[in-house]
Amino acid sequence: MIWRMYKMNSSVKFKRFINHSLTYLYLVVLSIIILYPLLITIMSAFKTGNVVAFKLDTDINFSLENFSRLFSETLYGTWYFNTIIIAVLTMIVQTSIVVLAGYAYSRYNFIARKQSLVFFLIIQMVPTIAALTAFFVMALMLNALNQSWFLIFLYVGGGIPMNAWLMKGYFDTVPMSLDESAKLDGAGHFRRFWQIVLPLVRPMIAVQALWAFMGPFGDYILSSFLLREKEFYTVAVGLRTFVSDVKNQKIAFFAAGAILTALPICILFFFLQKNFVSGLTSGGDKG
Repeated sequence: MIWRMYKMNSSVKFKRFINHSLTYLYLVVLSIIILYPLLITIMSAFKTGNVVAFKLDTDINFSLENFSRLFSETLYGTWYFNTIIIAVLTMIVQTSIVVLAGYAYSRYNFIARKQSLVFFLIIQMVPTIAALTAFFVMALMLNALNQSWFLIFLYVGGGIPMNAWLMKGYFDTVPMSLDESAKLDGAGHFRRFWQIVLPLVRPMIAVQALWAFMGPFGDYILSSFLLREKEFYTVAVGLRTFVSDVKNQKIAFFAAGAILTALPICILFFFLQKNFVSGLTSGGDKG
């Protein structure tokens, strides 16, 4: 009996050891896959002179020369400014619409409510690349080629369907009893939305804002299709020009530009991260 219990304990310990070992091995491999290209990009960006290829080279003298030349010798500063404007406006407009739409779908019954939600899902199934021709024709009709406002319009329109669904689901987690209690105390529709419900969904609003802001920085297909002049490029399209010529690749500029592209997203993330938790503990108080 004692021997059997000992074998069972040994078997459990061995299985636990295997599980832990495989988990740690997976994490190590995943870390290498993520960190290796990141280290190469950082080292290429800070290396003096042009880099002929992406490679891990620890024997370098770190310098900011590539960053200064990036702004003085290329249109990167213009591309950066274009992208920031598009990203900020997309974030503000899309997040505002998504929050209002999610609240309306969660709290009110209106004509074609269920049908419109299903329509949102159907629209989301259509990939962006399948609609490129339609977007191009629309841009020609509206004289919107090389126009930032048209890109913002497409980003916002493309982000509403699925994000409205997600926002509705998050609003559904807020008990209706809070609305009813506030209504009994004389709170109107706007006050219930602004003071009671909205603070409780702050984490999802922060996520929505971050997603909307990140979109223009990572989009290449749509922006390259609609922006034809270099001075109107976004950073994704502009960075592509540094490595498009096989005989004259500017790897150092590409790496420096990629690092700078990540800065606004990181800053916004650290600015919004407090909302990921604070929204769970605030709101719900009847003023």
